[in-house]
Amino acid sequence: MSSGLTEWFAKQGEDVLIRVGIKEGQTVLDFGCGSGNYTIPLAKIVGLEGTVYALDKNQASLNELMQRARTEGLTNIKRIDTSGDVRISLEDESVDAVLLYDIFWYFTLWDPRLPQLLSEVHRVSRPPALISIYPKHIDSERLQEKLEHAGFRLKERHYDNFIHDGILGRDCVLNFSKEAGT
Repeated sequence: MSSGLTEWFAKQGEDVLIRVGIKEGQTVLDFGCGSGNYTIPLAKIVGLEGTVYALDKNQASLNELMQRARTEGLTNIKRIDTSGDVRISLEDESVDAVLLYDIFWYFTLWDPRLPQLLSEVHRVSRPPALISIYPKHIDSERLQEKLEHAGFRLKERHYDNFIHDGILGRDCVLNFSKEAGT
């Protein structure tokens, strides 16, 4: 990503994620966080009372993210290394929000791990959790069906400026919720 875009999103990313529904004090899971384009703004929003779990299978990306966090003085990001397994090493109902941004090139509609992933997201989400999905590389209508089958309810389609493949553009995220008792 260009340094100009990185700087722009560093400034505007917080506003974008606040409009998505992230709040101060929350515990957030950024699943497939990469080098932290969304993790860094998340950490700034949730503040010292909140936590951001940054989960990725790419150790180099996580190293870069943690270096960026140190440079910015952010101490509320917790790294979660994974081998690509869908098991999320967090307690049941331990997060207020989950970002699944641009991961569906890896978890396709036909991937047998997708239902397992959604089950894990459901397990770690505390009602009325926000599950925000950036559905690049996948049929969003069919993905919505899978999420509803997994116990989530579509709250809104949110249009804003998002980063994809190092390019900023107006796009849509799907915001779901996990309701109590589901």
